[in-house]
Amino acid sequence: MDNNNTFPLSEPNDADSAPSGDAQQVQWVVVEQTSGVMAAEIIAGRLQAEGIPARAYQEGAGEAIGLIVGLLGTGHVAVPEEFAEQARAILEAIEAEAEAAEEEE
Repeated sequence: MDNNNTFPLSEPNDADSAPSGDAQQVQWVVVEQTSGVMAAEIIAGRLQAEGIPARAYQEGAGEAIGLIVGLLGTGHVAVPEEFAEQARAILEAIEAEAEAAEEEE
C-alpha cells in the first residue's frame, strides 16, 4: 500500500506581488490510520492545532458507500513529508498520555 501522495500546494501570495501561477508539489505522508474517517479528522485537527498541516481522508469507494470498517473504511491522516517526524512524535506522546491515564484508573 502506498502511503505517500502528492498534492499541489499553491504558494502564498504577497500583497505586493502578482500571483505567479506556479504551484509547488508537496509530498504527503500517512502518519496514522484509523477505523473510519471521523477519528482521522479528530487526529488531523489535533495536529493542525499543534501547527502541523494535516489532512484526513478515506478511500473514495469507502466514502461513497459510507463504510467505516475494513480496508475501504480506513481513515488516513497525512502530513507534508517535512512534518512527518514531528507529527509522529506528537501522536506517540498522545498515546503515552492515554496509556498513563488508563493505568491510573
